[in-house]
Amino acid sequence: MPGSRPRSATQPASRSAGRLALRRPAAFGAWPTGERLARIRRSPQFVDGQFRNPVPTRQLVEGSALSVARMQLSREGRLRRAPVGRIPVHRPTAADWGEPPASGLRLTWMGHSSVLAEIDGHRVLFDPVWGERCSPFTWAGPRRLHPVPLPLGALGPVDAVVISHDHYDHLDMPTIKALIRTGTRFVVPLGIGADLELWGVPAARITELDWRESTAVGELTLTATPAQHFCGRGLRGPQHTLWASWVVAGPVNRVFHSGDTGYFPGFAEIGAEHGPFDATMIQIGAYSEFWPDIHMTPEEGVRAHLDLQGGRPDGLMLPIHWGTFNLAPHPWAEPAERSMYATRAAHVPCAIPVPGRPFEPADEAVVEPWWRTVALPPVYGWPAWPAVASAVGAFEAAG
Repeated sequence: MPGSRPRSATQPASRSAGRLALRRPAAFGAWPTGERLARIRRSPQFVDGQFRNPVPTRQLVEGSALSVARMQLSREGRLRRAPVGRIPVHRPTAADWGEPPASGLRLTWMGHSSVLAEIDGHRVLFDPVWGERCSPFTWAGPRRLHPVPLPLGALGPVDAVVISHDHYDHLDMPTIKALIRTGTRFVVPLGIGADLELWGVPAARITELDWRESTAVGELTLTATPAQHFCGRGLRGPQHTLWASWVVAGPVNRVFHSGDTGYFPGFAEIGAEHGPFDATMIQIGAYSEFWPDIHMTPEEGVRAHLDLQGGRPDGLMLPIHWGTFNLAPHPWAEPAERSMYATRAAHVPCAIPVPGRPFEPADEAVVEPWWRTVALPPVYGWPAWPAVASAVGAFEAAG
């Protein structure tokens, strides 16, 4: 297998260590080797033996591990971190997808960070995760809170699958294996091609990009742009796969997908070079005061959207990375509520559809708070959404 070997905690230093690595689950992925590794080492992002963010980034605030464990064990916290009813899911039909979008752009949020973008006659699938768990194992790890809107076999042809980074809630081995049969191209950050090859994706259908590099898919230009995050599958080892946000630009429309990221000044730079965008797909869930550098809060997500739009409340924001898996201590519905507060305060159009319901960002965004019907309400009830800058404070007071 060119350019990869099964991944373990560290590079095998002996024959016995190599045999141990071969026995590890295939879902752990592969180490980049050969020319792939050489290209990684030439990247400006690869410093002192691993990929790094432009500024020092904490994966966890020092000394917070015990507090995180206490929160995870809190019974009241566990109740609020999951829905109390069945999450509504829309199954797309020919009535939804039978005709091209009138505006040239249609988005379908499948849950978490998985989004199908129909853009200028092409179909791009971001971070597809159809698995029951975001885990290398079928018997452990965060379980899906709602079913996928439709089987992969009913999705139809896809021109490109775009991956933001290699964490299990964004790169799912069974999903990738199922997509191989579609003949699609895979466009990924540096290093992730080793995982895909291990799982059977032909090398000719893999394009690996460093930040600020682009590739063409039909009439689309796909560009890997910076993000502030980290990587890792299996046991912890050096950061040998890159993480990225993505710009997809067509002849008429252009979109941005944040992947996972903390808030950082790079959003304004991305907007200045590639924006403005007809729609942004922004991570606003799985945040915590214990890892503030690697995931955005909803308010930071809205700030990122504005940065990408040159400070103007243009384009539509689709909040992603929430609702499907329980990955953080915040209440299950809080990301949606806080996103609505923050977008209305900033006069930013926002859509939060049920998983699987297609919509065109060019249409007027109609928001029905469907999540309130399946979530425990705040102690003092659901507050009204004001259109003032103090919205977040009002929500926190209601909680």
